[in-house]
Amino acid sequence: MRIDTVFEQGTGALNEDFLVVDKNLFGVFDGATSLSSARFGHGLTGGYLASTVAGTAFRGSDLPLRELADKANRAILDAMRKHGVDMEDRANLWSTSAAVVRVEEDRFEWVQIGDCLVMTLHDDGTHRVHCAEFNHDLETLTMWQEASCESQGTVLDVIHEQIVKVRRGMNVTYGVFNGEPAALDFLNAGSLPLEGITDILLFTDGLFIPKSDPGEREDFDRFAELFRAGGLKCVRDHVRCTEAGDAACTLYPRFKVHDDVAAISIAL
Repeated sequence: MRIDTVFEQGTGALNEDFLVVDKNLFGVFDGATSLSSARFGHGLTGGYLASTVAGTAFRGSDLPLRELADKANRAILDAMRKHGVDMEDRANLWSTSAAVVRVEEDRFEWVQIGDCLVMTLHDDGTHRVHCAEFNHDLETLTMWQEASCESQGTVLDVIHEQIVKVRRGMNVTYGVFNGEPAALDFLNAGSLPLEGITDILLFTDGLFIPKSDPGEREDFDRFAELFRAGGLKCVRDHVRCTEAGDAACTLYPRFKVHDDVAAISIAL
C-alpha cells in the first residue's frame, strides 16, 4: 500500500478534524463546531475533543470496526461526563462524524457515520461512495443562501436558531458519534473484496467540491477526476482556490470560508 494524507486547519480557531493511520487501519473524524462558548482543558472545543476521543478509541486494536465504533461513541460520553458537560440540552453534546477502514490482504472493512466518506476508485475508471445519501444541512444552507444577500453577518450568526435545531436532530434524522446509544443505529458498515480497486479514499467534508446550489448532489465525478490527475493535494488545491474566491460564503453556501480537512488515500 502507498499512503498519502492531507491534514489542514480551516479558518476556525482550532482544527476539529482528526486523522488516524495505524498499521492497516485508517480513519478520518470531523468534530462538529461547538454551538456553546464552553471550552475545556486548555481552550479546547467539544468538536475537537469529540473527534480526538473517537479517533483515539480506534487505535491499537484488532476488534471489529463495529465494536470499535461503539467503543468510540461510549468514550465520548465518558469524556463529557468527566468534563461536566450539561447534557440536558442535546445541542451541547460533543459530536463527530467518522469514516474508518481496515485493509486486509484481499478485502477491506469499513464503517462510516455522518458526512465523513469512504470512496473507492476502480481499474475500469469508475468510482463508488460507500454510504447512504446525506444532506442534513440542506435546509440550513438554503436559508443562508436566501438571507445572505441582505445580511452582514456570517451564517453561524444569521440563522443560529436553525443551526441549533439541526444539531438537536442528531441521531434522530442523521447520525453522529455523540455518546448516545442511538448513534449506532445510523452506522453504515460493510466489507468488500479488493479485486479491481486501485485506491481507497477517506475524507471529511472540508474536501467536498464547493457547489452553488445546496440541493445539488456532491460532485464526486469531479472529485475522482481531480484525484486521478494529481492525488489528494490536487483536490485540496481546487477546493481551496474555489473557496478563496468567495470569502463571503454566498456564491457557494457553506459555514466557513475554509473548513478543516482530514483525508487519506490508500493506493493498492
